[in-house]
Amino acid sequence: MESKRDDDNNGLDKESLDLSNFSDNHDTELFSWAKKLGLLVFEVAKVVLISLAIILPIRMFLVQPFYVDGASMEPNFYQNEYLIIDEISYRFQDPERGEVIIFKNPKDTKYYFIKRVIGLPGETVEVRSGSVFINGQELEEPYIENLSTQSYEEYTLSEGEYFLLGDNRINSYDSRTFGPVDEKYIIGRVWFRGWPIDRINSFNLPEYNIKNFDIPTYNDLSE
Repeated sequence: MESKRDDDNNGLDKESLDLSNFSDNHDTELFSWAKKLGLLVFEVAKVVLISLAIILPIRMFLVQPFYVDGASMEPNFYQNEYLIIDEISYRFQDPERGEVIIFKNPKDTKYYFIKRVIGLPGETVEVRSGSVFINGQELEEPYIENLSTQSYEEYTLSEGEYFLLGDNRINSYDSRTFGPVDEKYIIGRVWFRGWPIDRINSFNLPEYNIKNFDIPTYNDLSE
């Protein structure tokens, strides 16, 4: 009888030992999975932080996206086209005639406009029945299809002022209405069109019949 009880006890001990091993193995597997998950989370967080460290400065100081809203720049820019704006160039150089720029609405800075630079500081601009005159000479604009009959009386731009017009002259709210725009409102120039796919391209300055003028100094203008 004692031998049988000993056998039974030995069997229970073996079963207990087996359960203990199972529990240890289970804990080890859980720890291993937790460690792998922790490493994965760490790697993802590291990639996100590095990406933000690279992207945010670029987004804030170099380039930013812009969606066209409206028909004022047709047929050269259409509704919902995706543009990349160069914000850095104007820190080192002034806007040039023909560049398409993004700027804050001088009347309500919550809104942004896209227009083309037509008149430069120191120049005298006039619009006669839709045709633009710079210092008395008519400006030929090959990118214009819809010319309006709207006029704008002769105006000499001050330092830091630009005369901005939409390409779709019959449907554009621009300097003919709100006047010249001070450079402090300018965000940057349109550099690249990323959407739609069939219109992806970068932008070059148009060729004008008007080149450089002998623009008077601002001291001369004030006399």
